[in-house]
Amino acid sequence: MIELSNVSFAYSDFPVLNDINGKIEKGTFVGIMGPNGGGKSTFLKLLMGFLTPATGTIQIMGQSPVQMRTKIGYVPQFHRTDRDFPVSVWELILMGAVSQTTLFGTYPNPVKERALFLIEELGLLPYMHQPFHSLSGGFAQRALLARALLSDPEVLFLDEPTANIDAPSANAILNFLEELKGTKTILLVTHDLRTIVERVDRVLCIQGQLTSYLPTEVCEHFAFGLYHSKLLAPMHPNPKTKRHVQPVA
Repeated sequence: MIELSNVSFAYSDFPVLNDINGKIEKGTFVGIMGPNGGGKSTFLKLLMGFLTPATGTIQIMGQSPVQMRTKIGYVPQFHRTDRDFPVSVWELILMGAVSQTTLFGTYPNPVKERALFLIEELGLLPYMHQPFHSLSGGFAQRALLARALLSDPEVLFLDEPTANIDAPSANAILNFLEELKGTKTILLVTHDLRTIVERVDRVLCIQGQLTSYLPTEVCEHFAFGLYHSKLLAPMHPNPKTKRHVQPVA
C-alpha cells in the first residue's frame, strides 16, 4: 500500500527525517510514536503530499501522494482546527465528500446516507445540527473522523486523535478504528502506550529515522520517551534512573 525509498526531508538547513525506507501492507493498522520534534507530523505531511522529500520517493498504491489524495482520509488534532468556522456538524462531515458534489452543489443521496451512518456509529446523532464549535473536544474529534471517512478512503491518517479528549470519546474512536482493521490502511500517531500495545498491528518509531517494531517488542520505556526494543532494555532498570537510559534507534 505504502512504500518509502531513501526519503529525507529538512526545513531549510534543519534535517528532520534522514534516509527513511519501509513498506506498509494494505489493511494494516500502524501506530506511530516518537519524541516531540522527531518528525511524526512531517512524516504524515509527506505521505499526504503536502511536503516534498528532499531525496527519495514515496508511493501509495504505486502512485505519488498527490495523485492519491482523493483516496486519503486525514484526522488532525482537534485543537489545530478552526473551531470558530460557522458550520454545523452535519455540514462539516459532508465536507469530506466535496469532490462528489453535483453540478448544482448538492450531495448525492448515497453520500448523505453514508454521512448519517457515520454520525450514528460515532454517537453524533444528537449533535448533528449543532454548531461544530459547540462540541466538546471528544465529540469534535469524532466529527472530524466521520468527515475523513465519508469519501471511503483507502488510507486513513490520524494525528494524535485521542490527545486531550475525554476517555469515552477516545475509546469510541479507537474501537471504531479497530473495526476497520483489514479494510483500510490506518496510520495513527499517538503517545498512548496502551493503544500501541493492545490495538495496532505494527509500530513505527520516528526520531529522525524510522524503526519498525511488533507490538510485543515495544518496551515499557516508550512511556518515558525512550524508544527501543524490549531486547535492548536493561535487565533490571532502576525506576529512579529510567529517564537516563540511552535510547536506541
